[in-house]
Amino acid sequence: MQINFNDSQPIFQQIAEMIEDDILKGVYGEDEQIISVAQFASTFQINPATIVKGIALLVNEGIIYKKRGLGMYVAAGARRTIMDKRRTRFYDELIVNLLDEAEKLEMTYEDVIEMIKQRSGDGGK
Repeated sequence: MQINFNDSQPIFQQIAEMIEDDILKGVYGEDEQIISVAQFASTFQINPATIVKGIALLVNEGIIYKKRGLGMYVAAGARRTIMDKRRTRFYDELIVNLLDEAEKLEMTYEDVIEMIKQRSGDGGK
């Protein structure tokens, strides 16, 4: 399997996000082992050092932990940690910019909400 990594962020960060995505989707539950560095490198044709760097990000955030000689496992509360982190990033990077742009366009919050409801196709119900 080959994956296309984008140029918007370093590959090791994209790897960390892939693992986070799998945790959010339930591919890996708490205290379950994640794919090994060797399997990841083989499957995605990526340098193992890059994968280790991505995993180190998750270890530093308390999302995964190492069992000596056994591999990497999902930490208790990892899903909540990821969701909290991503909700904060969603707000900081998307919502704030959206509202700043809306203000420049002299749109009210209600205008923005109406656009979101139209996009959802069901009127936001």
